[in-house]
Amino acid sequence: MSFINQSCADSWPVDDHSLDVIFTSNFLEHLPDKVAVETTIEQAQRCLKPGGKIICLGPNIKYLPGEYWDFWDHHVPISEHSLAELLELKGFSIQQKHAKFLPYTMSDGNHPNLFLVKLYLKIPLVWKILGKQFLIVATRNSKTQA
Repeated sequence: MSFINQSCADSWPVDDHSLDVIFTSNFLEHLPDKVAVETTIEQAQRCLKPGGKIICLGPNIKYLPGEYWDFWDHHVPISEHSLAELLELKGFSIQQKHAKFLPYTMSDGNHPNLFLVKLYLKIPLVWKILGKQFLIVATRNSKTQA
């Protein structure tokens, strides 16, 4: 494993079609603008193997319209629909799209109770009540060229 310290919107020093999975959580909204988000998704598409997955979690602007902007470093408003649209435009097929998945915060600086987290994940009805973050799982199309 190696650590790469660079802008995610720059070309990644990763071979084309070399990754199985890319996971991002509470990250894309911190990028400076939509161009940086788009370029990051393009790099993910280039580096994923055909059939590789990208898993994205993040605060949903639809359910946090005021709170979303309480953080100085939130720059890009993102919903499950806007991110799914971008992913499809960049050669991904959406496998799962949940507008409300996780609560906005899972802890107040403490480790969340794992029993309660496991229980929460088994009850999708509760997601619709407490969820404020989206979850998108998408697969890189095999016919898409990097």
